[in-house]
Amino acid sequence: MPAVQRSEFLLALNQVANERGVDVEVVLETVKNAIVAAYKKDHPDVTVEEFSATLDKNTGEAKIWHKEKDVTPPGFGRIAAQTARQVILQKIREKEKEAIIADYKLRVGTIVNGMILRFAGPNIIVDVGKTEALMPTPEQISNEKYHLNQRLAIYISEIREGLKGEEIIVSRSSNGLLEGLFKREVPEVAKGNVVIKNIAREAGMRSKVAVFSNQSGIDPVGSCVGQRGVRVQAIIQEFNGLEKIDIIQWHETIKDYIAQSLSPAKNVRVEIDKKDEKMAHVFVPTGELSLAIGRDGQNVRLASKLTGYRIEIEEDSAKQNEEEGEEPKETASNAADAKETKKEEKAKETKNEEKKPEVKAKKVKKEDNE
Repeated sequence: MPAVQRSEFLLALNQVANERGVDVEVVLETVKNAIVAAYKKDHPDVTVEEFSATLDKNTGEAKIWHKEKDVTPPGFGRIAAQTARQVILQKIREKEKEAIIADYKLRVGTIVNGMILRFAGPNIIVDVGKTEALMPTPEQISNEKYHLNQRLAIYISEIREGLKGEEIIVSRSSNGLLEGLFKREVPEVAKGNVVIKNIAREAGMRSKVAVFSNQSGIDPVGSCVGQRGVRVQAIIQEFNGLEKIDIIQWHETIKDYIAQSLSPAKNVRVEIDKKDEKMAHVFVPTGELSLAIGRDGQNVRLASKLTGYRIEIEEDSAKQNEEEGEEPKETASNAADAKETKKEEKAKETKNEEKKPEVKAKKVKKEDNE
């Protein structure tokens, strides 16, 4: 049986198909349709549905047929070759993009390192390795400055349909970025020994992270902060020092959880509203009011997001009355002590003054005798 010699066209087609993961039959069918479209372009008066094309796998020769009659025009082979080349390249690009998108679909919800390539209006185009991703305005940190070739840690939030097909959307303002950074910087979080229960975040300003561990011997807050704060500082530096991060202990008891969420305020008393189960009244000492509320109400607002409760901050009148009752007593006793001390000091001074003349008189008398 004689050996069949395969043409350069078929060898090249198979090589490209194997390397790029493109189906040969799909490419050939697409090329046939493109050849008919190219013929239609040169003969605008014909009906495309009445025409068909054939493509020889071995030689790459293309022919146009009309009702089983060969109507291939002279020199059409060159046009067919150009069309086939364009179609194959397009299919390769489509297949590569599909493979990349499929890969990044598995990475949604993770963080990657990217580099800013260019600005498309208010949006930012970021290089994420194999392809480009889009960071829309809502996914940016409002008070963060961006520049070309800047390297950033970004969160892959979703893949959605855009003007040019599927687009990878990345974020700097998502809670997922903060959680991913904790997983990267804190081994206990990555292993699951410490669990991040919830995150409340105002990107670029302040965040509160509730952590918990059911394993004995592990301090969840201390693990996240790190020795001398080295772990949490590494995360803050990812935001260029713009964002403050409060790490608090999560509690199953909602009163304790709400009290912790208002950190750095201390000595707070929490009461759950009997009529509205999702509302909490928090009584705070006068000296802690500003800390509990925070600048522009930021602290209590984040605590509310973190716990899922509406929080009403009230001044703790009971503690205030105690303090006011104690202070006058202390002041009166201090004043009485001070008064008595002054009298004693004055009496001593008077005695000393009375003794001084006697001493002088004795000295004079002694000198006269001598």
